[in-house]
Amino acid sequence: MNPMRWTAQKLGAQPWLPRFAPMIVGSDKALQRLTRGRLTIMLATGLDELVLQVPGRRSGVLRTTPLLTVPHEDAWYVVGSNWGGPKPPEWVANLRAAEDPTITFRGRTVAVDARELVGAERERIWPVLLETWPNYQ
Repeated sequence: MNPMRWTAQKLGAQPWLPRFAPMIVGSDKALQRLTRGRLTIMLATGLDELVLQVPGRRSGVLRTTPLLTVPHEDAWYVVGSNWGGPKPPEWVANLRAAEDPTITFRGRTVAVDARELVGAERERIWPVLLETWPNYQ
């Protein structure tokens, strides 16, 4: 395993990390803008990241959100964990309301059909997600 990934997983399990979420996300967005999506903080750790683009459900303003993703079986999976917080992140509600979401993955922007996994499908994919980020547990 990439030593940076191991370090990221250990840091990700710390209860104090969510306090730094705005700084981490802001830094990652800036890095992605500078490199046109080719470099991300996640890539340095050996983790995959996509940038979700959806309009705000109330404002209609385009929102871009970098997210840890697990590419698996011709799909990109993301988890609305909100850094372990009690409420889902705002991007989840925006994505649920979006008609035409897009993502940027490794510099390539594509339209996606997003849907929430439930039941047996969720149970089948959940272990795959935990392999990548055990802190979802």
